Amino acid sequence: MPQLANTMQRSQLNASLTPYGALAQYPQPPQGWARTMREALGLTQVELANRMKASRQSVQEFERAEVKRSITLESLDRMAAAMDCRVVFAIVPLAGTVDDVRLAQAQKRADALLCPVAHTMMLEAQGVSHMAHKRQRDALIDDLLRGNGRTLWRQ
Repeated sequence: MPQLANTMQRSQLNASLTPYGALAQYPQPPQGWARTMREALGLTQVELANRMKASRQSVQEFERAEVKRSITLESLDRMAAAMDCRVVFAIVPLAGTVDDVRLAQAQKRADALLCPVAHTMMLEAQGVSHMAHKRQRDALIDDLLRGNGRTLWRQ
């Protein structure tokens, strides 16, 4: 039953991440999202600072920190709220879905587990055919995907 719950959770997560996938391909603007939005709204640093109840220097520091990727989420949230916006934060798979990431990891793990064995067997003249190796690999991938997800990531 836990496997079914995990499958459902991944399915729901994949569905909720779908809109972010398209956004993930766009890089952060060179001057950062906060400054880009502030300028698009026509706000000066002073006006934004007043809305945040902060100093202009604070806004300037926040904007620099965002570009350096060292801003806190709390500060970014404060800036966004003062612009009647909100921060949308997500961790999105580089390509495809959560299931695609798991499959790629299961394939890597299966190869790491099978390659030394296949090499030793070949040296002992006990090698298996390419098709037999592929069947073993596919079965191991299925086992890894069905089993405890933590085993996918063990070294």
